[in-house]
Amino acid sequence: MPRPRSVSPDILEAALAGLEAQKQKIDNQIAQIHRMLPARRIGGSLKRVTRPVAPIVGHIQSQKPKRKMSPEARKRIADAQKKRWAAVRKAAKKSK
Repeated sequence: MPRPRSVSPDILEAALAGLEAQKQKIDNQIAQIHRMLPARRIGGSLKRVTRPVAPIVGHIQSQKPKRKMSPEARKRIADAQKKRWAAVRKAAKKSK
């Protein structure tokens, strides 16, 4: 990202120091939460059990099982769609 020429190096140094302090604070909070999580033994070593983050509602598709349609139902739907398209073509032919 190109930096504007009007910003002095002193201001950039101060901004960098502030951001690094915020990063350190966030890293400490993350470490504290990791310590609160339960741990378990896996293959002789101690591993943290992580749980997936809950999805944001509306952004991820639901995990419902896929519904299967019978061949008869597919045929009924296909026939109804063919009937609709035939009506559209018939109406288009009349308007020409």
